[in-house]
Amino acid sequence: MAERPTPGHGEPQPEDGRARGDLGRRLQRRRAELGLSREEVAERAGMAEAYVAHLEQHSTAAPDSGTLLRLAGALRTSPQELGGGYSGLPSGLGQAARDPRMGELDEQECRELLSTHGVGRFALSTEGAPVVLPVNYTVVDGAIVFRTREGSVITQGLDREVAFEVDRVDDALSEGWSVLVRGTARVASDPGEAERLAERAYSTPWAGGGRDLWVRIEPTAYTGRRIEAG
Repeated sequence: MAERPTPGHGEPQPEDGRARGDLGRRLQRRRAELGLSREEVAERAGMAEAYVAHLEQHSTAAPDSGTLLRLAGALRTSPQELGGGYSGLPSGLGQAARDPRMGELDEQECRELLSTHGVGRFALSTEGAPVVLPVNYTVVDGAIVFRTREGSVITQGLDREVAFEVDRVDDALSEGWSVLVRGTARVASDPGEAERLAERAYSTPWAGGGRDLWVRIEPTAYTGRRIEAG
């Protein structure tokens, strides 16, 4: 039996409507990816809109497996993905689609996907070996910008050509895309530029700490691919 909210009991609903708890955040994030409202998700899943809101806004919400399956179907994902069963595992665990289609992305498509922000991978060659590091990045005026700390491995790539990769993998549909950018990495040494980047940055580094050195990559070449289920 699916859990149902009881009027007057349980946690208070956040006034700003933000998701609480892992399930709530995953529901809200997947809705945003698909551009769906709570009403649309509820209609697809055959449940009350108020219950979808309850799942998103209550950290203790624990729907049964049947409810999770209906929600996953409505959101075109898997119950494992929605419930956090793949947490801590790499993307791409799903089986390949029966008739996949792979196509090249043009420069405009690469720019559009890159500008959605998130986590990308900074690749450089060091004296010891090639290195690839994940960073939280933002696109500002066409340049890829992110923060690091003085003396980090990333600073070994300054004033040199580097690569930067962003991708998205949907395990439920066995679809995804990737964008690879090449360009020169430079430090934003001017205080005014660093302040401007801080004002326009999408996210502070998840890793925390004193990462106050701004790095920017001016792209000189874009390549990308997309895989879709047939």
